Amino acid sequence: MLFIDELRAAYRYDPAARHIEVLLYQGLWAVWLHKFAHLLWTLRLPFIPRLISQISRFLTGIEIHPGAQIGRGVFIDHGFGVVIGETAEVGDNCLIYHGVTLGGTSTQRVKRHPTIGPNTIIGAGAKILGNIKVGANCKIGANTVLLKDVPDNSTVVGIPGRVIIQDGRQAANDWNDLPDPVEETVVHLIRRIVTLEERLAKPSPK
Repeated sequence: MLFIDELRAAYRYDPAARHIEVLLYQGLWAVWLHKFAHLLWTLRLPFIPRLISQISRFLTGIEIHPGAQIGRGVFIDHGFGVVIGETAEVGDNCLIYHGVTLGGTSTQRVKRHPTIGPNTIIGAGAKILGNIKVGANCKIGANTVLLKDVPDNSTVVGIPGRVIIQDGRQAANDWNDLPDPVEETVVHLIRRIVTLEERLAKPSPK
C-alpha cells in the first residue's frame, strides 16, 4: 500500500526509529511528496510537479526531480543534501544516506542519470554519475565517486569507485599496483641522506 512500504523501510533500516515519531523523518516526506509530484509529472501537468519538488526541497533539504522513478520501500536516512536527477531510477527497498548525488553527465535530453537496482545501500556523500547501472543488492561506500556500471551483489568504494567484493568474494583489482607518492618521497629522501653522508665521510681535499 502507498506510504506503508516507506514506513516499514524506515523501521527496518533505522534502529533509532521509535513508534510514531518516525513520521517526523524528512526522508519519508521527501519520498511521499515525490510520489505525488511524479504522478502529476506522468500526467504531463506543467509547473505543479516542479513546484511540489521545490517545496519538498525547502522543507526537507532533499531534492528529487519529479521525473525520477523511485521504487517502493525506498528510505532516505537523515537525507539532507540528497540530489536525485530527472532520469534517475531507484529500485525497490533501497537505502540512501545524506549527501548522495544521483547526477547526470550530459546536457542533452537523454537518459543521463543512473539506474540503481533493488536492495542497494548508498553510503553518505556518494556520487553516482551518468547513465550507468548499479546492480541489485549492492553496497556503495561513503564518498565513493562511481562512473561505471556495477554488477549485482557488489561492494564499491573509492575515487573512482571500484568493486572490492562481488558475490561475497574479494574482487580482483589493480590497487596494489598503484603508485604510493608517500613511499616514493620517503625512498627519495633516504637516498639523498645516504648520498650526503657519503660525501661528508670523504676526507676533504688539501
